[in-house]
Amino acid sequence: MLTRLSDVANPLLQWRGEMDRLLSGVLDGISPWAPAGWLIGSSFPPVNLWEDEGNIYAEAELPGLKMEDLEILVSGCELTLKGERKEEGSAEAVYHRRERGVGAFSRVLRLPVNVDADKVEAVLDAGVLTLKLPKSEAARLRKIKVTCPS
Repeated sequence: MLTRLSDVANPLLQWRGEMDRLLSGVLDGISPWAPAGWLIGSSFPPVNLWEDEGNIYAEAELPGLKMEDLEILVSGCELTLKGERKEEGSAEAVYHRRERGVGAFSRVLRLPVNVDADKVEAVLDAGVLTLKLPKSEAARLRKIKVTCPS
């Protein structure tokens, strides 16, 4: 009996496709502040994102940072949060535990619609960055009046 190579390889290709699907996004969970090789369950900074009729809102947890440590970029339907937490303390200190990360970070979030970048508002209060991102006019819902011909 002669078996074609495509019949033998097909289950392997299916298995590879399943592995690719299962592992997609695993590297997205690596924090830029975690020690090398550590995997954690989310990206930094943690963000909540929601919308109402006219705006998209984002809240990001950024404890210990000031507005001058942050850069917020908006382009179309992408929001980028960049910043840096500087190392504090003495260089001679001997750490027994060091869980708060230091260094630069960058996170890009895809927004569900385009926003008007000129009208974005940002407030940093008690370590929480709150963004109000007005939707572009083209992205806003419009109620259409339906008429019937008489």
